[in-house]
Amino acid sequence: MRKLTGIIHLDDKETNVLNELTSYRCGAAVPFGARYRVIDFVLSNMVNAQIENIVVFPRQKYRSLLDHLATGKAWDLERKKGGLCILPPDWHDHTEHSDSNLQHFRHNRHVLERDGAEYVLLTGTQHICMIDYQDLFYEHLHSGHDVTVVYQPLTTPGSEHDNEMKLLLTDDGLVSGAAIDPANRNLYMGMLILKKSLLLELVDDCLSRDKHHFFRDGIIAHLNRLTVGTYRYTDYLSVINSVESYYKHSMALLEPATYKKLFHALQTVYTKVKDEPPTRFGTRAKASGSLIANGCIIEGTVENSILFCGVHIKPHASVRDSIIMQRSTIHEGSHVSRIIADKDAHITPKRIIRGTSQRPYLIAKRKVM
Repeated sequence: MRKLTGIIHLDDKETNVLNELTSYRCGAAVPFGARYRVIDFVLSNMVNAQIENIVVFPRQKYRSLLDHLATGKAWDLERKKGGLCILPPDWHDHTEHSDSNLQHFRHNRHVLERDGAEYVLLTGTQHICMIDYQDLFYEHLHSGHDVTVVYQPLTTPGSEHDNEMKLLLTDDGLVSGAAIDPANRNLYMGMLILKKSLLLELVDDCLSRDKHHFFRDGIIAHLNRLTVGTYRYTDYLSVINSVESYYKHSMALLEPATYKKLFHALQTVYTKVKDEPPTRFGTRAKASGSLIANGCIIEGTVENSILFCGVHIKPHASVRDSIIMQRSTIHEGSHVSRIIADKDAHITPKRIIRGTSQRPYLIAKRKVM
């Protein structure tokens, strides 16, 4: 889709909400679903829509993200022209006073101007879904609106939706305002599409007025002159904006119906391939109701849990209702339930650690308990 460039912006809100999980990485690089990272879903949506030019605007803690994305080969974005372009912020500009994605637009305006695309798809990563961006683009072109934003009408709002932006809509589906209102069920999904020339015009206006938020100050503040339409999305969506919501939506994938809503045959989720051997189960191993990635060694008991690559559950150890990330080890005789263990964590022998579904016990990366 040569007329459309995808821009993935990672602001502070997406980086600092997951406590220890984002101590050393941005929110987009957090592991999800046994073998993926959060950013894989929006990247895959763009690739499935045949978007060939994708720009990533990281803001901080992006070393892990750079390692994961590399040249973009896993998403078929390693190209001589176009492909994946990662543009970190310019930390040496002492005159900088803008924040969020406005800073990136200011510093990388030349990159967008020389890009041949006429339209821009702007999105974050904390809304995990498998949306058809081709359908979104065609609907935007057909509508003739200046901007089209994506929203979901919530049927069963959760606590993770309370502090998210909601849309005020007219009877014909146009945006008339936006507010953080727990009573409003029209969840703004942080995705919008518009002409590149309009994007740059609105960015310049925000910067000239010392504004800091593109959607609120660039789009909503100009509703008197912009026609902002909506794209209604009603399929699978998880909002990852807290440790509790991360645990909730991760564990929901253990339900086959929910898993199939996200990982279905119509759209592929791509990720960086890890060459690991098949998981090995010991003679006394027990595993049920779990997602277990390659490279694991299971010698104990695993129930209703998610295990990433290279996890080792040693004899007489048990893991229940938990998320255990890459290369972590649960040693002999230890029993854990409702925990999230980050990469390379070690639970020493004969430990008992329990959290709750509302407050899972979080173990930081490389920590020994």
